[in-house]
Amino acid sequence: MLFNSTKFLFFFFPIVFLVFFALGRMRQRSLASAWLFVASLVFYGWDDPKFLIPLISVSIVFNYLVGRAIMSARKRSTLALGVAVDLGLLAYFKYANFIAENLTSLGAPAMHVTLPIGISFFTFTQIAFLVDCYRDEAHEYNPIHYGLFVSYFPHLIAGPILHHKEMMPQFARSQTYMLNTSALVTGLCWFAAGLFKKVVLADGIEPYASAVFDATDQSQMQGFGQAWQGALAYTLQLYFDFSGYSDMAIGLALMFGIVFPANFNSPYKASSLIDFWRRWHMTLSRFLRDYLYISLGGNRHGPLRRYLNLFVTMLLGGLWHGAAWTFVVWGALHGLGLLLNHAWRSTGLRIPALLSWALTLIFVILAWVPFRARTLASATELWKAMLGFNGGDTATNMLGWTWIAALAVITLMLPNTIEIFTKKADLVPDIRQIWNPSLRWAALGGVAFGASLAAILGGQPTAFLYFRF
Repeated sequence: MLFNSTKFLFFFFPIVFLVFFALGRMRQRSLASAWLFVASLVFYGWDDPKFLIPLISVSIVFNYLVGRAIMSARKRSTLALGVAVDLGLLAYFKYANFIAENLTSLGAPAMHVTLPIGISFFTFTQIAFLVDCYRDEAHEYNPIHYGLFVSYFPHLIAGPILHHKEMMPQFARSQTYMLNTSALVTGLCWFAAGLFKKVVLADGIEPYASAVFDATDQSQMQGFGQAWQGALAYTLQLYFDFSGYSDMAIGLALMFGIVFPANFNSPYKASSLIDFWRRWHMTLSRFLRDYLYISLGGNRHGPLRRYLNLFVTMLLGGLWHGAAWTFVVWGALHGLGLLLNHAWRSTGLRIPALLSWALTLIFVILAWVPFRARTLASATELWKAMLGFNGGDTATNMLGWTWIAALAVITLMLPNTIEIFTKKADLVPDIRQIWNPSLRWAALGGVAFGASLAAILGGQPTAFLYFRF
């Protein structure tokens, strides 16, 4: 089920919301949390309940039991078993087709395994929980709250990647089950902003990205201007699509009185690649740092080992995004870029801020090419065009450049949703103290929601780019 579908907006969400707070008003907090847990499972398995609901249900029960076993007797073997099962499940569903495809030359049969939605997100979430149980950093035992932490529908499909210490205590608070009008209004506006990003901005610029990438995949040579138009359009589409989802997730959670961590903080304003990864998909960066980079040794074994750990972290992070060599290349590029960034920073030399920003953004745009391209050959051809090897264009789409210019102004010149709705780019401490709704904001939110609804009713809802990760 998609957030930008009429069945979610006018059927699923209103029913779940009203029943949850009705139970909370009757002081039936256990029933309210159980209702939200069941509703989240229904949301996840809406299109294929026979397959999807058993998958996530078994995963939740297994990891909860393993976590309890680790808490009672901290054995590394128990942790290894839990993590191995989680990674094995993820590897089968996400990488079986990829591995089989690369072994066909050795006679391996082809495989056709369907990738379940959101499996990367709920797998990473639970691995972090098991590791924290082993580190004696997890002390929550309520099974319903654990199930909610994993399956809570606002984040389930495409993040943010949640941490149990942030979420489970919130489900235990009595205030969560009482309607907070400030949180409701803020959540509605935050959701409206995210919905507008997705269905108006991201979907609006999508045709100009797809036209170039699809043509390149079909071996049609692109000129310099066409290639840059496609790459820039996709750079903006991806940002507004994914950050739009994150904003919708934050807004939905707030309406239930639950605070999510921020996931985007104007990444295209970053002055370095290090800064970019502090701003882009912030909860993934946090997970990779805390549970992969540090586990590999972090910076505790000298600069060479530190650089190797950083490169491996980004390489695996790229592979997490998708089972294809294009994602491996994307991760490797960012790994090498971060190595160079850290090496340059260690010299103490500085370059002008504007030049540093421009170089960072150009690198990010070039790196998005293999992220979007279907094959490495297509990515290489588009890079050649962007570097001028194919010459100029006979014509470019002026409407496409108009879209790019408009979205670039929004991205680079206007405040982001974190800056609008909160003063802290991490967790919202108290909604009532950071944002004051007004008639102007209500009107702006109404316009955004109205434009989004018109776009939704005018065509089929489109899936998010991170829908099957």
